[in-house]
Amino acid sequence: MVPLSTTKMSSKGQIVIPEDIRNRLGLKPGAQFVVVGQNDVVILKTITKPSMNEFDQLISEARKQARKAGMKKTDINAAIQEVRKRK
Repeated sequence: MVPLSTTKMSSKGQIVIPEDIRNRLGLKPGAQFVVVGQNDVVILKTITKPSMNEFDQLISEARKQARKAGMKKTDINAAIQEVRKRK
């Protein structure tokens, strides 16, 4: 069983992640999280940069989905140009 800890929220909405959990998960100052809250549950999920292998897999899947949707490179280039015009 995973050891449990308790913490409190400050008046500014800040929560301290207990030291044993920070150490176990290798969390460092500046770590970023996605925060999800529903009913009485709050979940913190660390945001990490994907490895090159994971990134290649993401790109491969995106290309598959684009082909499946009938998109072409010219469609993507046109969309990029349209967004750049807005700036």
